[in-house]
Amino acid sequence: MRCPACLIRNSVRVYGRRWFRLPGPLIIIDRQIKLTSFIVSKNNHRLKKVFKNKKGRFVRFRRGQSAEKEMVLMLHIAPIPVTPFSSPPLRRHRCPPPMAASASHQPKSAPVVLGCGAVGADYLATVASFPNPDDKIRSLALKVQGGGNAGNALTGAARLGLSPRIISKVSDDALGRNILKELQDDGVDTSYMTVAEEGNSPFTYIIVDNQTKTRTCIHTPGYPPMTPEELTKENLFAALHGVDMVYFDVRLHETALLVAEEASQRKIPILIDAEKKRDGLDELLNFASYVVCSAKFPQAWTGASSTPVGLVHMLLRLPNIKFVIVTRGEKGCLMLERSMTAQLADASETEETDVEDLLESLEQKVDLNSSLPKCIASKSNLRISADGVGSMSGRLLLGTAESILSEELIDTTGAGDAFIGAVLYGLCTGMPVEKMLPFAAQVAACGCRALGARAGLPHLTDPRLFV
Repeated sequence: MRCPACLIRNSVRVYGRRWFRLPGPLIIIDRQIKLTSFIVSKNNHRLKKVFKNKKGRFVRFRRGQSAEKEMVLMLHIAPIPVTPFSSPPLRRHRCPPPMAASASHQPKSAPVVLGCGAVGADYLATVASFPNPDDKIRSLALKVQGGGNAGNALTGAARLGLSPRIISKVSDDALGRNILKELQDDGVDTSYMTVAEEGNSPFTYIIVDNQTKTRTCIHTPGYPPMTPEELTKENLFAALHGVDMVYFDVRLHETALLVAEEASQRKIPILIDAEKKRDGLDELLNFASYVVCSAKFPQAWTGASSTPVGLVHMLLRLPNIKFVIVTRGEKGCLMLERSMTAQLADASETEETDVEDLLESLEQKVDLNSSLPKCIASKSNLRISADGVGSMSGRLLLGTAESILSEELIDTTGAGDAFIGAVLYGLCTGMPVEKMLPFAAQVAACGCRALGARAGLPHLTDPRLFV
């Protein structure tokens, strides 16, 4: 693009205004150095009155003149100070090379996260109370919107400022096209998704009980299911290029394993959403750097007597994991973090702290009068033990949930996905975990104030969030 001085040097004056000769037709500039676009005759000389109609801009010609005309491309140039053309002489001006700007002034790109997992469409119906068998009831509200764990979490991450990509599969049906459009509208890159010519896209019926504030999901998987062969090496390498974090919800587990293996070779950190025991979960956990799981998962996966004991068991069984977070709904979350600093010289001489006693001491510090989420952390580098399991070096963190008034609580669908989207943002931006846990709790609370998993997901500029 030419600079303003070069344009002035190549300009002419027509009817008291300055015109700039570019390759093609002439365009006009006003006295404040703001370029506009015009349609002119092809001979580049006669400018006539311009008018608009539904089809665009046209030139009004005098009788006997050619009706040929063409559109001039818009040219955007930032305003510059207007100085006399004689000082300095414009003929001595030289245009800087196109890439002369310093690299330090280049805008920093958003961190990229790649997700592999479930997308779908949710049919949400709010009812006064869950129906009894053979009942006929009416819905209080009905909404259709995008769903699926991976789709929801990545939508949340996109609204917070990350640049997400997704690997999944839909069919070329009305549902599939709407699923893709919703993701794209929120800034999720869907170019690595597979679209089947036939079959059906996944969808879920969700009954939201207005009395108990719970939801019941009835899921129909997509068909045909995604196979690893549908993800080519070229697409896999392109999807992982420049990625800061990879996330799995443990759906499409065979394809997910291919992505996890390649991401591990590239030293890309991996976050696993362990909602419940699924096919392929054990293999994926071996590649995990971080795990976010449901309240029931630690005991179900390890057979431990309690959630805190299950957390210790998980970190001992999976030595590559840096932390595990357990989401506990209105009770907040619990996080066990492995010590990443130098280990104590002689662990046998270090006093061990029972994990259940440690949790009890943290719970006693909770301010029950505060409605905002908080994070209460133990000391670092503790030797945390669990009876019959073993001990590890790290710390325990307790995150409280945001208190939501009953009249504001609409739907808990996707609250865990919203939490994970915020954790992805926190990890990719280097947020300390003491701030990340309350931040994720606030994002999840925003999602619970609207019907469906995505309607209430906040943007980073939302005044309800503090970072």
